[in-house]
Amino acid sequence: MDTEAQPTERDRSSHPESPGPEERSRFALAARISDWMPGGRITLTVLVCLVFLLLLNAFVVQPFQIPSGSMEQGLRIGDRVLVNKLAYRFGSRPRRGDVIVFDGTGYFGDADYIKRVVGVGGDHVVCCDKKGRIEVNGRAVDESSFLYPGDSPSSVPFDVVVPAGRLFVLGDHRSDSSDSRDHLGSPGGGMIPVGDVIGRADWILWPSGHFRHLTRPGAYARVPAALAEGAHG
Repeated sequence: MDTEAQPTERDRSSHPESPGPEERSRFALAARISDWMPGGRITLTVLVCLVFLLLLNAFVVQPFQIPSGSMEQGLRIGDRVLVNKLAYRFGSRPRRGDVIVFDGTGYFGDADYIKRVVGVGGDHVVCCDKKGRIEVNGRAVDESSFLYPGDSPSSVPFDVVVPAGRLFVLGDHRSDSSDSRDHLGSPGGGMIPVGDVIGRADWILWPSGHFRHLTRPGAYARVPAALAEGAHG
């Protein structure tokens, strides 16, 4: 009979396996870098975190501070929103009702702006019907749930067809917003190229009392698709 003692579970667990060559090489590389840097591992850890945050800010999400009252009362001056930069990266496109941040260079001014999408490529946007409402593709849109109290949908009449690949945008505080209505005679007709959209504002992060998720108003869900080719709803 084999009388040699068999290793028990405790015997095996008390002698953990040594790191393999790949793990040892990674540890050695990190140790060499930290030894070379002033501050050692603390400095290395801080730099790794900074690089991670920069990549996150460049490609995934970006904070944006509301600079004006053009999106009141939902978004107030000084509010900080989180912009989802991946929202339109994989085939998705801005939809009516989305709150977007875009680069206004050459159209609105040399700055980033935040507005609500009212019309997408191919849409026929008109202001206003007999009840004072904006119409998109012949359907009146009830904007009362997000317009600034006391504001009308627009004091400026317009009748536009949004070119393919562009967006017609308005602020929620219509009486205090410079938006597509004010640039109809400018290059591009006040329509924002989809390619200049930085991302979709999804959350109000600060101040904590304003914290909430920004959702697409249901009023736009009833707007029919545009007849023009290349429209996106």
